[in-house]
Amino acid sequence: MTHEVAIMDIGSSKITVLVGRRGVNNTVCITGSGEYGYDGYEDGEFYKPDGLFNAVGQAIKKAAESAHAEIGHIYVGVPGQFTVTQCKEVSLSLAKKRKITDKDINDLFDLGNTFEDNEDYTLINCQPVYYTLGDNRKLIQPVGLSSAMLTGFVSYILAEKKFTKLIGEVLDASGIGSYEFVSSILAESLYLFDEDVRDRYAVLFDVGYIVTDIVVARGDGILRQFSIPLGGGHISRDLRDDLSIRFKLADKLKRKITLNLEFTDTDTYDINYNGRTMSFPAKQVNDVATVTLNKLVRTAQKCLMSCDLPASATYYLTGGGISYIPGAREYLSARLDRHIETATSRQPQYKKPEMSSSLALLDTVLDNAEVKPAKKSFFDRLFGR
Repeated sequence: MTHEVAIMDIGSSKITVLVGRRGVNNTVCITGSGEYGYDGYEDGEFYKPDGLFNAVGQAIKKAAESAHAEIGHIYVGVPGQFTVTQCKEVSLSLAKKRKITDKDINDLFDLGNTFEDNEDYTLINCQPVYYTLGDNRKLIQPVGLSSAMLTGFVSYILAEKKFTKLIGEVLDASGIGSYEFVSSILAESLYLFDEDVRDRYAVLFDVGYIVTDIVVARGDGILRQFSIPLGGGHISRDLRDDLSIRFKLADKLKRKITLNLEFTDTDTYDINYNGRTMSFPAKQVNDVATVTLNKLVRTAQKCLMSCDLPASATYYLTGGGISYIPGAREYLSARLDRHIETATSRQPQYKKPEMSSSLALLDTVLDNAEVKPAKKSFFDRLFGR
């Protein structure tokens, strides 16, 4: 029977734990799930660490009960806000012209791994953006080809040690003594985009509840990453302030927003709240939402200006922050002057942007994890095609 693995996705509003295995035609089968809301994080800090302990414990408990299995080992997705990406060119001399092996790829990656003595970060993943052979041919998969020189442009992803230390303490308190860390944004890039899409550059806007991650991916690696403290929850906050209403009501009102319709001054959004119907001017509500989206667009533009993206780059939106708002994707497309598509799972039952990160982690781990946790670190197994 196909082995099962467990992943934990740390979102900016909830903790999600999935247990799953491979199904027919390489599909993902979720056999257990658990999620629990908490106060989230911003600017690299968790709002209430004590709440994080409870949320992780509850999510793991629910997933284990749902899967009817004990979770002994878990793969933890590290959010983009707690990682940095460093790309570097690394060259390996093969002494003579011969066929390139998997060991050569490992040796190449090891040459570029200069992070062991870093006090603040620890390496969790490394992936190739592309390779170059001695005859200057650029390619994605060099194994089996002949050359006397192998050069790789390699993407190294490092996690903050204060994050891994805290999560380790949280998992220990939840009875999980065995765990590994995986980059969430890397998993999303590998899961959501086909090879040909990544090879011509893919730009992902993962808009969450509090945080937005912007990822520039190419090949099997991440070129650039940015984390912006803006998300769907900020629309709720601004509605609360502008309309002088409770946050829970503002959050519910946000889910009524439609940005692809023109409203008159008399049009309203009607909300059933605490047993009574409340009406709010639709134009005013939409104006508040677009002000927040404009902030996101301006910050994204500043980030992407430094990336020197080709015209062939494709842009995508995912995450649970704004993807459900009709017209939000089109609004971002118009403001950025780029066509933006929605990125979701190809499996119909999981075709929801808010599930992208969790499913990506599960899929990526299933592609690379062994039945029993290996002694070598996860990034040593997560490379190549």
